[in-house]
Formats: sequence, C-alpha cells, structure tokens
Amino acid sequence: MFLDTSGLLCLFNKAEPSHDSARSRYLESRIRITHNYVLAEFVALASVRRIPRIPTLTYIQDLVLNPDIKTIWVDESLHREAMTLLFNRNDKTYSLCDAVSFVLMRKYFIADALTTDHHFEQEGFRKLLV
Repeated sequence: MFLDTSGLLCLFNKAEPSHDSARSRYLESRIRITHNYVLAEFVALASVRRIPRIPTLTYIQDLVLNPDIKTIWVDESLHREAMTLLFNRNDKTYSLCDAVSFVLMRKYFIADALTTDHHFEQEGFRKLLV
C-alpha cells in the first residue's frame, strides 16, 4: 500500500472522519511505501490545519525510522520522471508530489493508496479512504 499525505493525516489525527478506516487499512497492509515529498507535504498540510508543530515533526520522524515503512528518497531521476508524467497529463491538476507517487506505485506494482485524493483514481489506482 502506498501512504499518501491525506492518508497519513487520517492516521495521525483522530479527529479526521476516516481515522478508523485509515488505521484498519494500515494495520491490514504488509507493504507500506511512501516518499520524502509526501512527508514534506504532510508538514505543510498539518500547518494549514493548525496541528501543533512538534507532534507533526515527531510523527514524520517516526515514520522515517519505522522499519515497517519503506521511505523512498526522491533523487533527480525520479523527479524528472514525475515531471514527464505531469507534462503528459497536462489536463490534470496533479501535484508534483502526486506524480512522484504515481511513478513509484507503478515501479513497485502497488495498486492501493491510503489516501482521500481522487487523483489516484484518475490515474488508475485505488484510493482506500473516502
């Protein structure tokens, strides 16, 4: 399962409507992958949602150290692949973070995303949260 920004927020914040579902899906999955652009986006999203900074940063740090989660570090090659995808999907409003996610999901043959983001469905993946 791919861990997207909105899915991580649902896991982190018990006040999120999809918190229980996110927790169940997370615990059921044996494969958990994310990337550092998702982590950067999470910090920004948490700030916008007025979630306190220290718990947010601690959560991100814990995710990176968690042996059950594979964190991919975006290098120049992966960044360029994502940019190519964005140029090829000019009719979509995907973020660069989304594009990196889609490239990685295809590379690792992952169909499911812990996300509420409809862009994953537009790109042919299954979003696991409402």
